Parts: sequence; C-alpha cells; structure tokens
Amino acid sequence: MSDTLIGLVSQYSPSGSERGAVEWLVERMKSLGYGESFIDEAGNAVGVMGSGEKQVVLLGHIDTVLGEIKVEQVADLLYGRGAVDAKGPLACFVDAVAKVGAKDGWQFVVIGAVEEERDSEGARFVVTQYKPDFAIIGEPNHWDRIALGYKGSAWANVIVKREQAHTASGEETAAEAAVDVWLKIKAYVNGFNEDKKRVFDQLLLTLRGIDSSQDGFEQTATLKVGVRLPVDVSPEDWYKKLNEIIGDCHLERTGFAIPAWGCEKNTPLVRSFLSGIRSQGGEPRFVYKTGTADLNIVAPVWKCPAVVYGPGDSSLDHTPNEHIELEEYARAVSVLTNTLHKLTHQ
Repeated sequence: MSDTLIGLVSQYSPSGSERGAVEWLVERMKSLGYGESFIDEAGNAVGVMGSGEKQVVLLGHIDTVLGEIKVEQVADLLYGRGAVDAKGPLACFVDAVAKVGAKDGWQFVVIGAVEEERDSEGARFVVTQYKPDFAIIGEPNHWDRIALGYKGSAWANVIVKREQAHTASGEETAAEAAVDVWLKIKAYVNGFNEDKKRVFDQLLLTLRGIDSSQDGFEQTATLKVGVRLPVDVSPEDWYKKLNEIIGDCHLERTGFAIPAWGCEKNTPLVRSFLSGIRSQGGEPRFVYKTGTADLNIVAPVWKCPAVVYGPGDSSLDHTPNEHIELEEYARAVSVLTNTLHKLTHQ
C-alpha cells in the first residue's frame, strides 16, 4: 500500500529540481496500469486512466521546499521531505486511481505539478490544458477532512522617499515616515477584521521586511508588505485600498497576486467524499485554510465542483520533523477509492 508513497518521498525534489521525481512517478504510474503516463511541456508528471467523456483531474504537486530529510520508517511513521506537503496527497491520488481502474464514460487524470512552492508554473500550465467536470487538489488536511477554501495573497513594496537632511534638523526621515505608513496600514486592517469572527474572512497582514538607504541627496525606505486575502477582497481591491492608505508613497507590486477561493459545499463531489470518509469510520469535517494552494489558480478557470483532499498533518509542512502516519495514508487511499467509485456511479 505504501510503495508509491515511500518511493516518491525518496526522490528529493525541491522546486526547480523535480525532474528525477517526475521521471520516477511516470514510471510508477505505468507499472500500476495507467493507460498513459508522460511528462508534459511544463515538466509535470501526468497519468491518465480511462478515456470517457467525463473527466476528473486530481492535481497534486511534486515539488517541496528546500531541506532534505533522511527518508526512514519508524514504526508507523514515514519521515522525509514532502511526506506531508504534498507527496502524501499526490501518492494517495496515484494509488487510489490505480485501485479504481478505468471506468466506462470516465477519465481520471493525475498530475504531479512542479513549482507549487514558488510560482505554481505547473498549475498555470495545466489550467489551460484541461476542462474537467470535477477537480480534486492534493494538500494535507488529514484523512477525514475536506478543505473547501484557501485564502488569496498579494505582495507589494511600499517605497517612501524624503530629501536628505542633517540629523540635527528635526526633519522626518524616510524610515520614520515608513513606520507611520505601516501603522496606518495596520490600523485599517485591524478595523476591517474587527467584526470578522472567522480567520478565513479576515485580512492577515505581515511586514516581511524593511530596508532603508540614502545616496547623499535622498533617503529611501521600503516596506515589504504581504497580505492573505479573504474571498470578498480581490487582489485589485487590496492594491486600490493600499494606494489610498499610503498617499504619495510609491506602490510596487511583487510576485503573483492570487485571489481567494471558496468551494461549493452541495455538490456530487462533496457528497461522494462524505460517503467515502464515513465508509472508513470517519466523521467528515470541513476546513478553510489560511494559506494558498493550486486550487486558487485552477478553480476560477475550470469553474467545476472542486475540493482539496489529502492525508497528513499540515502543521508539519516545511518543518524538519516532517512525517506521515502510514495508517492514515492507507485510510486516505481507501477514502478516495470509495469516493471515486461513488462519484462515477451517480
């Protein structure tokens, strides 16, 4: 049951260095009876089971953060980088689809996407290649939980400039002005969150860094501002508000801004998962996460019923103690197997 998991975790694959793991997974899917198994143009590992008109895409990611961890099994625990985030969920997809096999009228597409831990280049490629009827995104949330929402994110530099003045002049420095700007941003966010009870509905603000410099004529201070966004605040909404708050300071957008996404709860896919979890003696629970995932990229384009599922404790993501319980992994495979059977017989 755990050969796929152990083999995949054994292929260390930080973002940008996924090729070995991708090649291994393609061969593994071939050995498990997938009709097709290949590496796509973006470098993703893709396995296809069946050829029906209705399509289910199971999108996991094969890359990890940096920091290799010795792969070893201690009793029921498997240690290794990616065991939780997110090779556990991806291996679960591979094994469950292999157990279900080809279904008349259906096609399962399992994808091990690259670069999720950086700019999600793998997901940005596949979003234009498929138009599924249902989508399952692989992230760890324990075997008996379904994630229905992930927050969005937006990053920016706020640049404050002031003319150079003598330190005895009493003139406000760029660094001092930047502190005032930060306090204004924070005050707005605190006011926005005041009546929001759920963290998923709040703005989560971070000051990722502050730099200052001067060239003899002008002082510059830069605030590196990040925010996790709720569903009702788009990146454009946030940037507009941020521009209003900072006044004559310069706003420089950085990285990729990603909108939040919340999944529908009353869908055949969710009902199938509820049945699948109960089939293994679990009491299903819904969760809404404060991070972002490839769900945020594909769901707004595919516009089909979607959920996020996968074994593992997400509190172990990116930690030096990353590990997964093999019993939980086996249960997740059984849950997903039952879910896919249920979904394809409705």
